[in-house]
Amino acid sequence: MRQTFNRLNLMTLALTFVLIVLGAYVRLSNAGLGCPDWPGCYGHIGVPDATHEVAAAEAAYPERPVEAPKAWKEMVHRYLAGIVGLLIGGLALLAWRDRSRALPRMLSLATVAVVMVQIVFGALTVTLKVKPIIVTTHLMLGLTTLSLLWWMWLGTRGTSATTLPKAGLLKPLSIAALALLCGQIFLGGWTSTNYAALACPDFPACHDSYLPKGDLGEAFKLWRGLGIDYEFGVLDTAARASIHLVHRYGALALSLVLIAVAGYLLSLRRSPFTQLGVALLAALALQVAIGVGLIHLQLPLWLADAHNAGAALLLLAVLALNHAVWRGDVRRVAL
Repeated sequence: MRQTFNRLNLMTLALTFVLIVLGAYVRLSNAGLGCPDWPGCYGHIGVPDATHEVAAAEAAYPERPVEAPKAWKEMVHRYLAGIVGLLIGGLALLAWRDRSRALPRMLSLATVAVVMVQIVFGALTVTLKVKPIIVTTHLMLGLTTLSLLWWMWLGTRGTSATTLPKAGLLKPLSIAALALLCGQIFLGGWTSTNYAALACPDFPACHDSYLPKGDLGEAFKLWRGLGIDYEFGVLDTAARASIHLVHRYGALALSLVLIAVAGYLLSLRRSPFTQLGVALLAALALQVAIGVGLIHLQLPLWLADAHNAGAALLLLAVLALNHAVWRGDVRRVAL
C-alpha cells in the first residue's frame, strides 16, 4: 500500500507541477477567457468547430468571438486539472484505506479540500473575467496543492535521519524564508494579473527611480467591484510600476534570507545539508536570472512561463528545508 501510495503521489506531484506551468502559459498567452463559460467551452465539452456551432457560440457570447487556439489552451488546462483532481482523490482513498495508518490521512484529506476550493476559484476566474485577486488566489491555491503533495512525499519516502547540531537560528530563518516566499509569490501573481510585468523597462531602477511613484493604495486595491473586464488590466502606468517595484524589493528581501540560510547549511560541510544549501542557492539563482532576463528581453512568453516554474521549484526547496528542520523525519534536527 505504501509503495503504491508513493508512486501515485510522485506522479500526481509531477502532473501538478505541469498543471501550474500550463496554467501560467494559458494566462500569459491571454487565453484565460478563451472559453467564456465554465466548465465547458461555449456550452461544449470541447471547442466548437463546425460552422453552425461557431455561429451559435458567437451569438451566445457576442463579446467573445471563438478563437480556437486560445480556447483549446484553456480546455487542455481544464482537462489536466480534472485528471489531477481525480489522482488526489485516489491518494486520499488509499490513505484512508491503509489499516496501518502509516499514510498521511489528514494531509491527503486537506489536499482534497484545497482542490475543491481551487475548482471554485477556477470557475470564478472565468465568470469574474480574470479579476486579479481571483486569479492570484487561484495561483496560490495551485501552489498550495503542490506544496501539500510535496510535503506528503517528503514524509513518506522513508530516508534516513541525520543530526544537525547548533541550529538555533535555522528554525526562525526557515519560517521567515517560507513566509517571505509566499508573499513574493503573491506579489508575482499580482504583478502578472495586473499586467505590470513590463511596467519597469529598466533594472535595477524603475524609470530611473527606486521609489514607487504611483498610489500604493490604488496599486494594491484588492477588490474593485463586479462586472469589470480585467483582461489587459485596468491600472494606469504609475500604479503598475509601483506593483512591479514592490515585487523587486520583495525579491531582494527573500534573496538575503535564503542566502543566509544556504550559507549556514554549506558551512556545516555535511552532505545532506550541503545538498540542501546548494539546492536553495541554485533555485534562487535561476529565479533571479529569469526575472532579470524578463526585463532585458521584454517579457518573452517562454521566459515568463519559466518564471512561474522557477517559483514552484524554489517553493519546493524552501519546503524541503522546513520539513528537515521542523519534522526531522527526512533530516533529523537536534537543537
